[in-house]
Parts: sequence; structure tokens; C-alpha cells
Amino acid sequence: MTATLSPASTAAPPPPRTRKIAGVGERLSAYAYIAPFFVIFGVFGLFPFAFTFYVALFDWNPIGDQVFIGFDNFTRMFGDPRFWNAAGNTVSIWALSTVPQLLLALVLANVLNHARLRFALFFRMSVLVPYITSVAATAIVFVQLFDRDYGLFNWLLGLVGVEPIDFVQSTWGSHLLIATMVMWRWFGYTTLLYLASLQSVPRSVFEAAAIDGAGPWQRFRHITVPALRPVIIFTVVTSTIGGLQIFTEPLLIATGAPLTCGAVRQCQTLTLFLYEQGFGQFEFGYGSAVGVALFVMVVVIAALNYLLSTRIKADR
Repeated sequence: MTATLSPASTAAPPPPRTRKIAGVGERLSAYAYIAPFFVIFGVFGLFPFAFTFYVALFDWNPIGDQVFIGFDNFTRMFGDPRFWNAAGNTVSIWALSTVPQLLLALVLANVLNHARLRFALFFRMSVLVPYITSVAATAIVFVQLFDRDYGLFNWLLGLVGVEPIDFVQSTWGSHLLIATMVMWRWFGYTTLLYLASLQSVPRSVFEAAAIDGAGPWQRFRHITVPALRPVIIFTVVTSTIGGLQIFTEPLLIATGAPLTCGAVRQCQTLTLFLYEQGFGQFEFGYGSAVGVALFVMVVVIAALNYLLSTRIKADR
């Protein structure tokens, strides 16, 4: 009996319409994967951001009428000494906290990268302790340390004959107190960013430079800093954004009237002033105008920092 074998039938290729639909589906699937982020950002980020600009053009009563007044809120803001006082406090606290924080983090990261320490991993992770500590607990401790009558710092100043300083009630003292809190909290996080970037630089590069006669400062300047330049630019921009929006620390150390930080508003930042006008005085239009001004300030200073950093990079 002879068996007849028929050749295997080959599957027909899908029609062009089916292939076209499949190709469109593959291209759209990538957008579907990232769509949740943009939807959430649009609802909780972009819409409130745009709505703030809209509210700033109105005399906005949250439970009453909303009257369009154009740019009157901005005109009032530029003539308000309370706004300029808050802006000056914000810039002062930002400068006192950001510059020392970044420099300290840079030095500490360089030490942790090169020093031969036992339990090195423990020391590297311990710098994150300030970052995970409650801001309220940090404020309580630092207010006690800077206390006029029983604080540790005034006790140390007394040893060299300096009269006690009321840090909370004085302008420069309150700025120094807040800046110290911010710097103590964030320098560990910044240190780990720098350290992670330094770990990617082969040790042979530093060893070769040392053999060629380069000293510690030359290696730091010509190897460490250029290797960290992208991360430095990132931390400068993010520290600028966070430093100009500081809110919690001055609110927690303020005595008497938390939103005004005392009679002379010595530690009232722009975010505290915004909160006071919007949720304290219920002047949502004026508060929104302050928010717009803060946004412009953050963008301008961050852009200047970025341009300066990239200019230094180009010059090198």
C-alpha cells in the first residue's frame, strides 16, 4: 500500500490591511505605556499650574464673586513691601543653605570615595540619616541648639565672651538657623549623588595622575570635578528649585504668628507669604500672583545657574 504525502501547506501572509493595523498598534502601545504619567501630571500638575495664572487675574473670593481685574494683583504685589521682604528672606536663606551644602557634599563624597575606611558602607549610608529624619523633629532639636538662654551655640559663644544671640527673633540669626537645618537635612542626599557618580570613575585614572605627580588638589580639580560636572549641574538646579520654595522649616521655627514669623517678618519666605495671603486672608487672586512671581524667580535663577555651569564647561 503506497502512502501519498502531500507537500506541507504554507500559511498565507496576512493581508496588507492587517499588517498596517498591527504596525499602528505596535507604535501606539509605547504611548499607552507612558500615558498614565502624563495623565496624572496633567490633572495634578499642569492644570493647577495653568489655573494659578488664571486666578491671578481675578479678585477671587473662594465663596463669593470672582471679578476680573487684569494685572492689578501684580501691580499691588510690586508695591507691597511685605512681598519684597519675603523675596529677600527667600534669596538669603537659599544662598546660605545651598552653597555650603553643595560644597560640603562635594568634599565629603571625595573623602568617602578615596579614604580606606573600615565599615565604609556604614559611613556611606549613615549620611542619609538626616534625610529620613522628620522635619518637625529636626526643627525641635535645632531650635533648642540655637536657643538664646540654654542653647549649645550660645553657650559656646559665651566661652569666648560673646553675648547671647536671639537667633529666632533676629533676621540674620533666623536665616542662619533655617539654612543650617536645610543644609543638615539635604547634604547627605547630595553626597550620595556625587559619590555614586565618582564610583563610575576608574581608580586607575587617579592612580595614573598620582604617578605623574599630580597632588590631591590637582586630582580633585582636574579629575573629580569634571567627572561630577553633570551631577553638579543637576544638584545646583534642583537645590535652587527646592531652596526658593522652602516652607516647612520657617513655619516650624516661627513663634507667635507662624505665618508672619514675628512682627518684622524676619523669616517669612515667599511660600509662607503666599500661604498667608491665600489661606490666611482668603485673597486667592493676590496669593496666586505671588505664586506666579515665585515661579518666574525659580525659572530665572535656575536658568542662570544652568547657563553659568554650561559656560564653565565650554570654557574648559
